[in-house]
Amino acid sequence: MTTANTNIDNLVRTISQMNRDDVKREIMCFEGRFKLDFTPEFLESQSLDSLRHILYAAKIQQQQEMC
Repeated sequence: MTTANTNIDNLVRTISQMNRDDVKREIMCFEGRFKLDFTPEFLESQSLDSLRHILYAAKIQQQQEMC
């Protein structure tokens, strides 16, 4: 398995173990080349799976920018 695959596996595992408040906090505090601009009301209206998907997509994009 490559280092990139290992990093992705670790990221998926970490995010999948996070609770709702942790995921929302990570999204609201995300610092990358782009800003995640979600209101607290929007985040509250989303399922935990949707929140995890948003965070995962942002983190993957951030990792790709570093390469």
